[in-house]
Amino acid sequence: MVLGQVFPKDTIVVNLSSTEKDELFEELVETIHSHHPCFEKAEALKVLNERESKMSTGIMHSVGIPHALIPSIKDSIGAIGISRSGIDYDALDKAPVYVVFMIIGNEDGTERHIQILKQLASVLQIEGFVDNLLSLKSASEVYNFICTSEESLIK
Repeated sequence: MVLGQVFPKDTIVVNLSSTEKDELFEELVETIHSHHPCFEKAEALKVLNERESKMSTGIMHSVGIPHALIPSIKDSIGAIGISRSGIDYDALDKAPVYVVFMIIGNEDGTERHIQILKQLASVLQIEGFVDNLLSLKSASEVYNFICTSEESLIK
């Protein structure tokens, strides 16, 4: 199970306070750092923003996947954020983003990073996945739903 390892319950925020992308990045990096203080927050924010300046990671209706590879981290870690009011994300479709999957990995772990993005893309293609995710109220519910969805791809 890839996604369950990258997005543990303690890095899932079901009611983001952020309303803009810059705030969102800071909120989720802080969430990850408070549970995994093994990396430099400033470095992560810098690389996330540099990546975002090349092309928005608001990839499909209501979903953003900001991601970065940095040297100060050992393994891939992430956070999931859910906004009830939407975030002005400068997404490709110009719509607000409601669900964000932030991934931070080691710069030598490109293959693992691609594996995580591929697995995430697969669950996002499950019919009704995003709508179901948005209906959940707790981090435990989100975590269990992510794991169950990922497992359904194997069957």
